[in-house]
Amino acid sequence: MNKFENYCTKFVQSIGSKEGAVSPTIVASASFSYKTPEIAEGIFDGSIKKPLYSRMGNPTTARLESAMVEMDGGIGAVATSSGMGATTLAIMSLVSQGDEIISIGGLFGGTYSLFDETLSRFGIKTTFFDVDEFDAIKNAINDNTKVIFLESVGNPNMRLPDIAKIADIANNAGVALIVDNTITPLSISPLSLGADITVYSTTKIISGNSSALGGCVVFRAINKNVDKFKTARYSFLSKFIKGAGEMALIPNAKKRALRDFGMSANAHASYQTMLGLETLALRLPRIVKNIEIIALELAKNSLHVNHPCLPSHPHHTRYKEAFQYGCGTLLTIDMQTKEKAYSFLRKTKLATITANIGDSRTLALHMASTIYSDFDEKTRKFLGITDGLIRISIGLENPQDIIDDFLNAAK
Repeated sequence: MNKFENYCTKFVQSIGSKEGAVSPTIVASASFSYKTPEIAEGIFDGSIKKPLYSRMGNPTTARLESAMVEMDGGIGAVATSSGMGATTLAIMSLVSQGDEIISIGGLFGGTYSLFDETLSRFGIKTTFFDVDEFDAIKNAINDNTKVIFLESVGNPNMRLPDIAKIADIANNAGVALIVDNTITPLSISPLSLGADITVYSTTKIISGNSSALGGCVVFRAINKNVDKFKTARYSFLSKFIKGAGEMALIPNAKKRALRDFGMSANAHASYQTMLGLETLALRLPRIVKNIEIIALELAKNSLHVNHPCLPSHPHHTRYKEAFQYGCGTLLTIDMQTKEKAYSFLRKTKLATITANIGDSRTLALHMASTIYSDFDEKTRKFLGITDGLIRISIGLENPQDIIDDFLNAAK
């Protein structure tokens, strides 16, 4: 069965209920009563599985987490208040002062800033590499390296990593691999390719309608026998492994990050996200098909389009072999100058100018003047940000309507 078709069944069956309220219940409570001090003690030490406090988890959010675990083939998940909250939780649950991160490929501007500016203030160093610098990545790993981080598709440089190859490097070195899979849920399954953790901005294609801010981190199981997380590199995990076994990465994340940083998901947003998740497997294949039609036609009409479906793209072969379910909602158009980019954005009738991606409607944004406006020239060049670059997130509209609109806007 086609992967998308399979999840059409899974999502609606796991999110809806067969008894009582069919739609998930919104538990609109910040706190929960424990009835007795003995129950309170059990909830706090984890021996009693009942809600503790909504900063540490909410029943509505728990249902979303279960659906995300099923989607990614993980063992547990923690939903967060935003995609950046998810990335921060995943990273901060594993690093301390003096540790190092290896970041690979193009990066969303907020993630780059987190690594390069914020974490550096706390003594955590990040080294950045292109997706194909395999030898350099291997050589950069040292005793202080705690995380290798990459995006499943470079946002917005559209470069595709060889996730399985990078996972082999990480696993052979005993280093955690985190993959931001925001753009490619369902299309790519990083945990099955050897990653340890996936992160999402569920605000994007998972919700799909700009109504719910959220994020999620999905964790793999700790191997009962030999596992990289049982080594000296991650000695802080030993107490969690002793108490939670294969689930250890979840209480570690909650106690080392969620409890103290407070990037907790909101029950209402979790509910809205589940409504979007129910239709993800229907929306995503249409968008993936739309993108290929649009990218090929725009390129044929001499626009400077960047998408791996184009034979001229350096990762076209990788796209055909490893991304057969597509690589998300994005493509870029380089209008060569800021003035031409602004003209395009003023003329387009269909694209909504916004910083979001993965919506049911087509979105567009000039990169250099917005998300990357305070980045220096060297960093912009590394991330693929040119003066005329417009990031496009294709939606559910008729592809010919988008083509006609864009060709007219480019005149």
